[in-house]
Amino acid sequence: MNIIREINHELAIAGQITLEQLQQIADRGYKSVVNLRLADETGFLANEQEKTELLELYYVNFPTKSEDINHQCMLQISELITELPKPTLIHCDNSIRSAAIVFLYIALKQGMGFEKALQKIINIGLI
Repeated sequence: MNIIREINHELAIAGQITLEQLQQIADRGYKSVVNLRLADETGFLANEQEKTELLELYYVNFPTKSEDINHQCMLQISELITELPKPTLIHCDNSIRSAAIVFLYIALKQGMGFEKALQKIINIGLI
């Protein structure tokens, strides 16, 4: 079972979550789930959206490859994250993409420029 790592009171990250974890996520008070996985990735839960919405959580699949994380991508996902009810869980296959997205989101919200934030994420090995 993948570990859910709470980053702050609004955001958490994980690798691929299981159907059992969806119930735990709902029970812990999460309001939204963002899945960064592409549908053709091994282990992608085809019924994740349906199961998530049955638990009355918002669900968004924003398929993103690490190499495609750029300024435009971050503008789109930042807007999405900002609008979703919190707390929000963001997951991918092994939590590396989700960590990169969340830390970039936080850095941008704190006023750091995209290029500087991206370089920091690269330096710590998330991209």
